[in-house]
Order: sequence, then structure tokens, then C-alpha cells
Amino acid sequence: MAKTIFSGIQPSGTVTLGNYIGALKRFTKLQDDNHCYFCIVDEHAITVPQERLKLKENIRSLAALYLACGIDPDKSTLFIQSEVPAHTQLGWMLQCVSYIGELERMTQFKDKSAGGKEGVSSGLLTYPPLMAADILLYKTDMVPVGEDQKQHLELTRNLAQRFNNKYNDIFTVPEVSIPKEGARIMSLQDPTKKMSKSDENQKAFISLLDDEKKIMKKIKSAVTDSDGVVKFDPENKPGVSNLLTIESACTGESIQQLEQKYEGKGYGDFKQGVGEAVVAVLKPIQERYEALIQSEELDYILDEGAEKASYEANKMIRKAKKAMGLGRVKKK
Repeated sequence: MAKTIFSGIQPSGTVTLGNYIGALKRFTKLQDDNHCYFCIVDEHAITVPQERLKLKENIRSLAALYLACGIDPDKSTLFIQSEVPAHTQLGWMLQCVSYIGELERMTQFKDKSAGGKEGVSSGLLTYPPLMAADILLYKTDMVPVGEDQKQHLELTRNLAQRFNNKYNDIFTVPEVSIPKEGARIMSLQDPTKKMSKSDENQKAFISLLDDEKKIMKKIKSAVTDSDGVVKFDPENKPGVSNLLTIESACTGESIQQLEQKYEGKGYGDFKQGVGEAVVAVLKPIQERYEALIQSEELDYILDEGAEKASYEANKMIRKAKKAMGLGRVKKK
């Protein structure tokens, strides 16, 4: 049975190979049998300072990458959050049923305000209700997220249930979907932590827009170990295991097949193979991206996506306002 699926990605910085393998690649499969909403959550991005023109550039770039990676506008709804005002409307309404205590317990807020709350944007505290609004507007059944977002999804479920119990039973309480495989591509320089676009070390991650020369250089400088054996052992050989995971995700070959492929070979051959696999996957994505980024086709798709999303979101906003008693009763 088809489900409604929602996912949002912030347009802050580059999209990494880890994002592609852990999320975008999976989305292209989900859209075949489900109703999918893919949202560029630009209003979440401004909880921290942004440079205006760079933010606009990142928004457009991310939209083009979604499509280049295989998101099909005939199967999915791709749109920009700020172009659907219902998101902030419902975000405010859900803030009013949220408690400061539960928002202050959110791990990301605690981490970013650890040095003191005086200089921290209030948006960092209150954005989880906006995230909940993003999801609840579309009667979402399932939200595919990484482990680091599980806490926010639990809050979304709590807010939906709280609203339903207090006012009217209008929100679908979404399920959290955390993929078991391919979800955690690790840093090339510190394979004990997740690959991140915000990593200060540019060698630690591969951008979807890195050229072949840069990709090969980053893979060849990836941290491994000194024993020279290509074997999957995340505990004792995290760097090698990470590279095996990457090649497996890019080629479809199993870890066992790859271990056999590199049996008796050194890390030089191994890294060459991993790099070539990554380049082969990213080249067609980059070609499609370049065709889209300056095109009117991209604008048409985003306009149509915002219109489709607004139609559904506005229906839910009307229900939520009625449930809370907002607006006026018109005299006949």
C-alpha cells in the first residue's frame, strides 16, 4: 500500500556522497511506489546566519541536485519550504502546544547553546515545531531520517498526538524510518565519525560536484591502516571498512565480493577501484546538474511543486485553524 513520505534537506553547504548514498539514492526508489514530498527547508537554514546571495545559490543548486540524482517531478513533489507559507503558519501553531522544557532538551539546541544562550538565535530553540509542521501538513506516514534526527521525529509524534488529543484528531502520527544499510558513510579523514558537509577538513568528504581529479585525490588520501589487508572490520579497520562500504554502495557489489576482488592486492589498487566507482556514479549526476542549474525547466518544476504542495498544505491549515478556533465566524 502506498505511503505518504516527507523529507527535508537544508540548503547549507555542499551535498556529500554520504548524503547521496544515505538518503537521495534511497529516495529515488521510494518515489516509485509512494507519494513523496521532497522539501528544500530554507527557513530552517536561517536559524544560523546566512549570506543572502549564497543561500539563494545553495537553494537552486540543491533543487538541481535532487533532480539530477533521480527525483522525478512526475512521481514526487519537489518544492522550496519558504514558497509554501503554510509551513510557518502551522509552525507557529505547534510552537503554542510545545513546551520550553522539551525544546531545550533537544540535543542540537543543547550542543549549540553549550557556551551560553545569550548569542543563540531563538530559532534554534523553536525550529523543531517548524520541522513538525513540515511533516504534519501532508498527512505523512513515514519520514526517512538519519539516527541524529530521531529525537526531533519523536517530538513531532508527541506534538501530533498532543494536538489531536487537545483539539481535534486531524494529524497523522508519522513513523520514523532509519535505514539499516548505507545510512552512515564515514569521514575519509576520521572514519569514526559521519561524513559531514560542515567538516572543516575538505579532504574528509566528497561533494557530489567534485570533479574526477579531486575525487581521486581525496580517496587516495583517505585514512586506512598499516596492515595492507582489504577486509571489512569496522571495529579494527574503520577506514578500510568505510571505503568498502562506499564502493559497495556505488557498484552494487557485496562487501564479500569486494574482499575477494582485492585479495592479495594493496591499498593503492583498492583506493583506485573505490575512486573509479565513485566517479562512475557521480559523472552522470554532474552532467544532468549542469544542464538543469541555469534552465527554465528547473524553475517550472519548482513552481509546479510549490503549487501542488500549497494545495495540500492549505487544506490541513484550514483544519488546524478550525480545530484551534482561529479566524472569524462569518455572519450569513
